[in-house]
Amino acid sequence: MLNSRQMCMAASMAILTMATGIAEAQTYPTKPITVIVAFAAGGPVDLESRLYTTKASEIIGQPLVIEYKVGGGTAVGSGYVAKARPDGYTLLSTSAALAVFPAFYTDLNFDVLKDLVPITQMSKRSSVLVASTIAPFKTYAEYLAYAKANPGRINYGTAGVGDISHLVGEWMHSLTNTKVTFVPFKGTGPLMTELMAGRVDVSSGTLIATLPLVKSGKIRPLAMLGSERSKHMPDVPTVAEHNLPEFDYANWLGFFAPGGTPPAIVNKVTDALVRVAKMPPIVAELDNQGSLAVGNTPVQFKQYFSSEVVRWKKVVDGAGIKLAE
Repeated sequence: MLNSRQMCMAASMAILTMATGIAEAQTYPTKPITVIVAFAAGGPVDLESRLYTTKASEIIGQPLVIEYKVGGGTAVGSGYVAKARPDGYTLLSTSAALAVFPAFYTDLNFDVLKDLVPITQMSKRSSVLVASTIAPFKTYAEYLAYAKANPGRINYGTAGVGDISHLVGEWMHSLTNTKVTFVPFKGTGPLMTELMAGRVDVSSGTLIATLPLVKSGKIRPLAMLGSERSKHMPDVPTVAEHNLPEFDYANWLGFFAPGGTPPAIVNKVTDALVRVAKMPPIVAELDNQGSLAVGNTPVQFKQYFSSEVVRWKKVVDGAGIKLAE
């Protein structure tokens, strides 16, 4: 137990740390900021990150320079930022995958909830459950009825074992007490090809990936996976509408800083990024991609991210999912 002198010293150190952070924030940034993208160049996360960093650079007065560190289900890039100096000059841009990989990688040398500070969730991306046009069901209600009557007969395609599309499927079917056979593919491209050919019965995907195929009649939408219908598919109901109010999934993109980054610096970055998220051209561009601009506070994002980590750990453990060695 601390004595009075130790308590005074601890309080003094806390005040000094806060004062230092405020002083640093007043001059921050004085040099370019590196934004680590934990995904390959040219992908959705990279393109969306560039959308924000380009505008945020103008607001904050220094370039936000993107650098790629790929691997380990985002563990490589995330770990790099978690171990970086907490001065606001190294940030992380990543997706919902960050909340997933802790459930699989138990030997990490960092903690996503302690060693990374949420800055802001920039967007959430709608996803939809889709089916082959020759599948023996045309609506989500018919799909559930068929799944219950034919356990394991439906082939549910995923973009890989442990991929977010796999976990969403596991979660949904655990809530509906139905069984399907999950069929992993190496990415969304091959998966959609097999779905169109009817060799896979159902799958899920983002609107930007599935909408053109739906409009051309190559696949059939069954239900939106988020809590709200999409204006791009207004007649497609949500899974939640089918007596599953707790089911609400949307992929997302957000920014993080190393743990210990002064709140004043985090708030300064947050302010710039939230201003970008509210720009009409940015909102319109995201809408065209089936995404919704968010731009929330660090506290709000932390609450949401923490709940995601807990949820996916429960799903992975409940389904007994293991990544291939």
